[in-house]
Amino acid sequence: MGPVVQLIFPGAMLGSLILASFTMKITESVSWPAALISEVKIYNSNDNMDQGEKNDQASISLKGSEEKVSEKDQENDESKNKDTNKCLVSGNYPESIRQWCKLITEYSKKNKLDPDLIAALIWQESGGNPVAYSRSGAVGLMQVMPKDGIAATFQCKNGPCFASRPSIKELQDPKFNIKYGTGMLAGLVNRHGSVREALKYYGPMNVGYYYADKVIGIFNNYGD
Repeated sequence: MGPVVQLIFPGAMLGSLILASFTMKITESVSWPAALISEVKIYNSNDNMDQGEKNDQASISLKGSEEKVSEKDQENDESKNKDTNKCLVSGNYPESIRQWCKLITEYSKKNKLDPDLIAALIWQESGGNPVAYSRSGAVGLMQVMPKDGIAATFQCKNGPCFASRPSIKELQDPKFNIKYGTGMLAGLVNRHGSVREALKYYGPMNVGYYYADKVIGIFNNYGD
């Protein structure tokens, strides 16, 4: 069956304000004056669904697609979480260091640093002790100088050198300390252009590359 045309005539032609319409099959023998026709709608004769049914079907199809996308996003999130929770610190490090593996892995990846490098830095600085406190007042796993305690006595040109640093209490939290210390090292890498230069400025003053090379040595010997 061929296409069908719907011819809509002005209601005035039929003596009413309501538009009258009817549908008929087009044939070569039928001809309608253009002046009598206000609108022409062509339909496919094989299309038996009304517009509401079409909209419902489209809605169902879209909903199904959204569900598939949602499931895929969920799978990607789960995959990311598994990657974040996976320990990427070498098994060559002692348990005192590897016990912090998830935190080391998480913040190393976020700062684009090798987890084994952060593990080496923790071993050099604190041996893995989250409440380690040095003679100079440095705190925690990566021995960050706080704004209080002994560190508050260090004076620079514009006042206390570490006034903008976290407190001792904050730095005794392993998660906070590793996050902060790793961020510090990443900032130094960006500023100075290499890990060796960054470690030089991370460690004690006036020792040249001695400290940096010591940490790199641990990294080379124990990292994968």
